[in-house]
Amino acid sequence: MPQTLYDKIWNEHLVHQQEDGTSLLFVDRHLIHEVTSPQAFESLRTSGRNVRQPNLTLAVADHNVPTTDRSKGISDEESKIQVDTLEKNCKEFGIQLFDMNDKRQGIVHIIGPEQGFTQPGTIIVCGDSHTATHGAFGALAIGIGTSEVEHVLATQTLIQKKSGNFRINVNGTLPIGVTSKDVILQIIGKIGTAGGTGYVIEYAGSLISSLSVEQRMTICNMTIEGGARAGLIQPDKKIFEYLKNKPMSPKNENWEKAEEYWNKLSSDVDAKFDKEITLEGKDIKPMVTWGTSPQDVVTIDGKVPNPEKEFDIDKKNSIQRSLNYMGLKPDISVKDIKIDKVFIGSCTNGRIEDLREAAKILKDKKIANHVSAMVVPGSGLVKEQAEQEGLDKIFINSGFEWREPGCSMCLAMNADKLKPEERCASTSNRNFEGRQGRGGRTHLLSPAMAAAAAISGSLDDVRKYQN
Repeated sequence: MPQTLYDKIWNEHLVHQQEDGTSLLFVDRHLIHEVTSPQAFESLRTSGRNVRQPNLTLAVADHNVPTTDRSKGISDEESKIQVDTLEKNCKEFGIQLFDMNDKRQGIVHIIGPEQGFTQPGTIIVCGDSHTATHGAFGALAIGIGTSEVEHVLATQTLIQKKSGNFRINVNGTLPIGVTSKDVILQIIGKIGTAGGTGYVIEYAGSLISSLSVEQRMTICNMTIEGGARAGLIQPDKKIFEYLKNKPMSPKNENWEKAEEYWNKLSSDVDAKFDKEITLEGKDIKPMVTWGTSPQDVVTIDGKVPNPEKEFDIDKKNSIQRSLNYMGLKPDISVKDIKIDKVFIGSCTNGRIEDLREAAKILKDKKIANHVSAMVVPGSGLVKEQAEQEGLDKIFINSGFEWREPGCSMCLAMNADKLKPEERCASTSNRNFEGRQGRGGRTHLLSPAMAAAAAISGSLDDVRKYQN
């Protein structure tokens, strides 16, 4: 029977299946951070259990770490406790940890791939919703809850029910000024935040194949914003080349065996999908969110919606609530929306290609006087490479702050927060009410679009800064 890529990975990891479909899956890789792991370790301790296979778990502190001078430690007591607890737990249970001062430290979904810990055909889990990022490598990557973190630590297995198969084809090429961030925002705008519920999405088509590894990571990262359980892209030579010689990648004859297996990881030609849609690259423009959900998207040359034009009362009320929170009036041009802050970073857009993209726009330019802007590299290795390429100088000369790696302003769990009613052009993944700070207003966009907004002081069309 023809199988999808998801089917193949699932079946190869299936340990047991009950009559109601509840299944036990073997987990190849487990990533943990300081926020969702403390309770799991405490439960292990209380029940007298050990970590089943500590060599298959990798830990890093990212959500609570400061992005300013770390020689002073962590000033916030709650954040300090969480980071210190992670260090204590990893030492006690024999788990490898990249601590706050380790060059390899960074956002969990960036350090996994760059270490070669992430590999095709594996099941990867993490107590974090954006674990879907690793699907760019042809891995089944699932975000899990704290109780599930404990279960994986104790048993190296995960209880799941199989999802449906949903394929999204994107064909053609990226128009000028359009990035993978725009592609995924367009997709979420089309299917809605519930459009992927009950499915694992496989991204396919000529445009997806043409994307770099890091661009694919951005696509898969935001799969969860479309409601899906996970996102997958068939691994190819770009993936293999990226992983080759990474510290935790297979070596010598094991590499040859791994590559032979990875080459077989694709959906069969006649595999059946439960749901399928197709988009054309030529129709995609630079995108930005206007509201309080990732599905609230519009092209940069568009306008904020008017609730009075909606016949559906629920949709009308939803638009009005978002407009009220965002402090926006109906029908205004998106390019008339003035911003206060710019954030470039996060597990969505904190990699080296993202920083290059923004730096290209900012080179020899200054940001608007009223704008406060920061760049937060996704890892210490990304930061090091950016500095070797002189990107940090471009950012600093333009008026940006150059920070230490971490989740930073993606979410209000550290010192980097918006004040009430501050408006931010952000390369992160969520624009929920209070996501970047109580009362903060977030507009999601690509790194290049964020750079353009920083220069003009308002949401702006990056295409005018490109040749």
